[in-house]
Amino acid sequence: MLPPMTKPESWSAIAWNPVPESENRIHGDDVARAYGFRGGLVPGGVVSANLLHPAAAAWGRDWAERGRAHCVVRSPVYDGEAFRVEVTSATDTRCDALLVDARGERCAEASASLPGSPPRPPRRRHDRLLQRDTARPEATPEAMERLRKDGLAALRVRWTDSAEITGYLPERSQLAPVYREHGLANPGFLLGCTNWLLARNVSMPAWLHLETESQHFRAVEPGTELVVEAAIQELFVKKGHHFVDLDLELYDLADDAAVATVGLRAIYRLRPA
Repeated sequence: MLPPMTKPESWSAIAWNPVPESENRIHGDDVARAYGFRGGLVPGGVVSANLLHPAAAAWGRDWAERGRAHCVVRSPVYDGEAFRVEVTSATDTRCDALLVDARGERCAEASASLPGSPPRPPRRRHDRLLQRDTARPEATPEAMERLRKDGLAALRVRWTDSAEITGYLPERSQLAPVYREHGLANPGFLLGCTNWLLARNVSMPAWLHLETESQHFRAVEPGTELVVEAAIQELFVKKGHHFVDLDLELYDLADDAAVATVGLRAIYRLRPA
């Protein structure tokens, strides 16, 4: 007999920016302030992982193997500031949550669910792989349009303790039990993979991760090497910002099985500061 499911519960912590020296200078204080922010922004993937902590804590490995989520980051979250994830509705297989900062600002929101079985997983296309010395064009609208037509190169990345982002809080003991006890890849890393693929294909001095729609198919064990493939679906301009919508697929390199899919919306080119 399967153990009973539990309902996600509200949770609070201190926000953490794990990449203040990132190539994406929106995570550094100087550039972020030039764009009107109070300081370097916590990465959108990390904010989303904070939002999804209640689902991971409640559903454990089931969440890592077949969970589905929609996360939207609406305003900045800053390193070192307190926040609370308020679960506004919850059942044994679904929850909605808001991330509220110490000022009462609703910074982000998410819905998470645990389908009885995930949809049919995609098949790997075997896109060409990025090489270490691959030249990156500047992320102009013209360059992005060429990549939309010609395709993005795929990224190889390994889930280990030396990954660029290994968690969504500074101490492993603070992570949901399924991550801290079993070492499985968490959304801070998995959603981060989508950002790294884009950043390895084009040069972007400052950009914003805004929204993701993700579906898990397999838990990612320690040491797993992944291949991330992606395609640009849409390019558009709004209020002077240049947006990109991408569909991304993450595969286990050992057997080409899909571990997750992610739809990402990002601002790849901010309007002038």
